[in-house]
Amino acid sequence: MQDSYYNRPEVSNSDLSALKKYFQPEYNSFDPTEAYRFGNLIDAMCTEPEKVDYFKRTITDYEMPFTPEQFKLAERMKQAFRKDELMKQLLPLCEFQKVFTGLVDFNYVGFGFTLNMRCKFDFFMKNLGWGGDLKSTAATSQKQFNDAFLHFDYDRSRVLYMLLSGAKRDIVVGASKDNCKVFKIAITEGCELWNSGLEKLTDLAFKYWMLFENINIKQAA
Repeated sequence: MQDSYYNRPEVSNSDLSALKKYFQPEYNSFDPTEAYRFGNLIDAMCTEPEKVDYFKRTITDYEMPFTPEQFKLAERMKQAFRKDELMKQLLPLCEFQKVFTGLVDFNYVGFGFTLNMRCKFDFFMKNLGWGGDLKSTAATSQKQFNDAFLHFDYDRSRVLYMLLSGAKRDIVVGASKDNCKVFKIAITEGCELWNSGLEKLTDLAFKYWMLFENINIKQAA
């Protein structure tokens, strides 16, 4: 059974990504299905272990089993994530798969509008007031992960998550599929990454609002 989160009516960051792909077909032109599926395996192992069936090599929401090689790689990435010095300090403070919903106000070149939106943090630290996301990545160095962060618009998604949760800080943790190294990028409200993410978010949110929210069809007399 699919997670009911994905059937909610609010606008998500994934909805905005789909809209960007419509306007820019070259954006993430490769088929992300398998990468997304493997990413869900990593998320489940690290944040929702109750969803993992180690005997069948499956996770909730996916009936097709993963290969032994995929499962072994995911296990090594999980261990690297949990052994990272920063994550060892943060994980005891975390709630996992924390959902936030609400109205988000935008200002597009002086024009104000609102969207009803949602997000789901991989981990959120209520006592610290900030959260983060875990990504599987092909990057093998911090520089490559920095480049991937911008290429895949992680800055945009993090700003949305921060706006919905009220967090002033956020962190993205990348676990490498190649060498199992762990990379981290922090973002704070008002920093350079925040500003680039807010610009991307506002642009796509305005396009979404114009296409799907600002509908006013008058009935003919």
